Amino acid sequence: MVLFFAAVAIGALSLIYTNFLMKKLSEEERKKVELWAEATKNLANMESDQDVSFLFEVLKNNTTIPVILTDEEDNIIAWRNLDSLKMENADYSKNMLAVMKKHHDPIIIELYEGHFNRIYYKDSTLLTQLQYYPYVQLGVIFMFIMVSYLAFSSSRKAEQNHVWLGMSKETAHQLGTPISSLMGWIEIIKDQHGDPEMIAEMSKDIERLEKITARFSKIGSDPIVKPTELLPVLRGAVQYIKTRASDKVIFSVQTDSSENLMVPLNQELFEWVIENLCKNAIDAMDAKGEISVSVHETSKNVIIDIKDTGKGIPKSKYKTIFQPGYSTKSRGWGLGLSLSKRIVEQYHRGKIFLRNSEVNVGSTFRIILHKQIKTRRKAK
Repeated sequence: MVLFFAAVAIGALSLIYTNFLMKKLSEEERKKVELWAEATKNLANMESDQDVSFLFEVLKNNTTIPVILTDEEDNIIAWRNLDSLKMENADYSKNMLAVMKKHHDPIIIELYEGHFNRIYYKDSTLLTQLQYYPYVQLGVIFMFIMVSYLAFSSSRKAEQNHVWLGMSKETAHQLGTPISSLMGWIEIIKDQHGDPEMIAEMSKDIERLEKITARFSKIGSDPIVKPTELLPVLRGAVQYIKTRASDKVIFSVQTDSSENLMVPLNQELFEWVIENLCKNAIDAMDAKGEISVSVHETSKNVIIDIKDTGKGIPKSKYKTIFQPGYSTKSRGWGLGLSLSKRIVEQYHRGKIFLRNSEVNVGSTFRIILHKQIKTRRKAK
């Protein structure tokens, strides 16, 4: 914004000053043409034995201002600083005369016995170029602002990526130590013939922690995306949330697609997206309502809609819900939707957005993924 207002101020001052210079230069050119007209008049009225060298010098010194001399009926008598070959063409000379009439009022040269000539002129090339100078300058300033803005945005994005990577790697590293320790304690409990059911549940929790660690590790690096059957992954993620949600939350997965629908996926990260969206939906419904997941495909894409019957999102928040830090809860970092957007759009080259939402009715988030392109084998 500072760059923008600075550019506007510079452009405005430049325009004002250039207009001032143009006005002064235009006045000077008018004076030159008047002097040229006076010399022409004196030359026409002088006696043959008088010295006219000075008048010829005045006429010759006009090397920049295009002028046309006409008689009383606007028939062209002479011209200066115009293309001689083009002026021989009657249509061109008439058009040039018409242009000059629009530019400036003519200068009248009084001759003998009430006769007169007219001098028409237009701005010199220098003055014409000066008229466009402020706009060229504004264009250069605008380009400078755009380059600066793009450089700033790129730098900011790179910094955000660096923070994401650093945070993800550090989280994965910090989780690694207690997970290893817990695995060791489980082995000790097994050796001491501990409760098998308790050991099984603890093992599940450790596996979950390992999965979370793997997710953060993938965020901190370039995750591998490979052709995967979408529906089993989707159902598995929904089922995981379902077993940990209240009985008052009803889940459903509907599809009109084939069971072997293949999509380029990183399974662990995509499951994270579905879990985040479902958790947000549960929070929006206060753990009571319906979450429906529907899948349908087009010729090139797969469309996943996740709909809830929660509180809805105000329109004023539509553009901010995917920004880091956005959250309706007092706990947490507000990174769930931001992480989901990064996973879908950056790692899977897809789209995720809020399709629609109505306060006290519910919201629908949409994910669009590219289908796996089928390659045909060449016949041998």
